[in-house]
Order: sequence, then C-alpha cells, then structure tokens
Amino acid sequence: MNGNNIKTQNSLTKLLEENILFEDNHLIIINKLPSQIVQGDKTGDRPLSDLVKDYIQVKYEKPGEVFLGVVHRLDRPVSGAVIFARTSKSLTRINALIKNREIHKTYWAVVKNKPPKENDTLINYLRRDEARNKSFLTGEKTKNAQQASLSYKLIGSSDNYYLLEIDLQTGRHHQIRAQLAGIGCPIKGDLKYGYPRSNSDGSIHLHARKLNFIHPVTLNPLSIRATPPNDPVWNYFEKKIPNV
Repeated sequence: MNGNNIKTQNSLTKLLEENILFEDNHLIIINKLPSQIVQGDKTGDRPLSDLVKDYIQVKYEKPGEVFLGVVHRLDRPVSGAVIFARTSKSLTRINALIKNREIHKTYWAVVKNKPPKENDTLINYLRRDEARNKSFLTGEKTKNAQQASLSYKLIGSSDNYYLLEIDLQTGRHHQIRAQLAGIGCPIKGDLKYGYPRSNSDGSIHLHARKLNFIHPVTLNPLSIRATPPNDPVWNYFEKKIPNV
C-alpha cells in the first residue's frame, strides 16, 4: 500500500471511529453518514461494511479475512444507527431478534407539511417496483403487496419544518418514505417520493435515531442513540430536543 493509500485509509478509519456508537466482541454499531452504502452494490462504491472490516483488522491486528455480518441496511441517503455482527454466533442470534421483532427501531423524519394528525398509526399495503427502486401504496389484494405498519408522533416544529418520531413495526422497502408521502408529508430532500427539491448533498432528512434491544450474547439491555448529521435543520431540532 503506497503512502497516499495509507493516508486515505487512516482518514477513513478516524472518521469511522468518530461514528462508533457501540462496540464489543460481538457487535459494532455505527452512526452511518447519508452518503454511505451499507453493503456493496452495482455502483461499485466502497461500502461501510468494508470500512468496518478494515477498522477491526487494524485495531485488533487480525490476520486474514475479518468476519462481519450485515444485520440490516439503511438506504444510501438515510443516516443513523446500523448494526453489524462481529461473530457468526451473534449474527445468528440477532437475526432471530429481528425476525421476532424484538429490536425496537425509532426514526426521525423532517417534513415540510404538518401531518393530518399529531400522532397516528399508519397501516398500508406496499408493492415494490424493483426496476424503479421504489415502493407504492396499493390495495391488499395486489400481487406481491406486503402490509406495512408504523406509528408516528409530532415532536418538534420550526418556521418551515416539522419533526416526526417514527416507531417502525415492519421493515418494508422504503416504508417510511412511502407511507409519509401517502399522508402528504414527503421527507425533506426525497425527490423520489414527492419532495419538490433535493438536498445539496443528496441526503434525505430521515435518520435512524434509536435502537433498543437485548444484546444477543450478553443479554444486557442496549439503548443506542445516534446524533443526526451536521446541518442547520438537524442541528436546530437536536438542540431543541436533545434528549429525545
């Protein structure tokens, strides 16, 4: 590895270290940046999973290939807490937690329009269009439709935006984005789901704020909270309601 590559790798490792929310021998949880992909895709861009592997290899001086299990994903323009498993045992056990819906995920979303109700549960059927990488609200009897459920509450407002806290009950493709758009509240920056303008960095204002679950190996309760990205809108709401 030449000098420039080493310098780049060290910079990436330092940036990753700043965004580690939890780490032990079994799990590592990262506050993902909105520009990052969790796992490799057709873009060929280096995924977060590879950066985490590099970090583990360097920090713990591990020879050979580092094991890292991708537990779940966030869309590229979305930020927030992402779990990786460091052992096959923890991966198997945490996958069981996800299957049994024993991981409580809370998101923040910034929208331009005030929702029809200050708190509500949305239950819809979604159909995924893989060719367009988009999900659509549809009828129950539509082929390949899946039920999607979430609850939201309005927890903050500014002169221009509203902050919603979302508890996710199912994990469908683009679920939050599609369901909020369905009530007339597309997420800030989300052109795909009807917001009129993109964010300058390509992000959308959807953030995986909190994770609550029982550690799959130690059995200790974990409560993880991820700080939103550094931008004026997120900073306003983070300062106004820092402990939510």
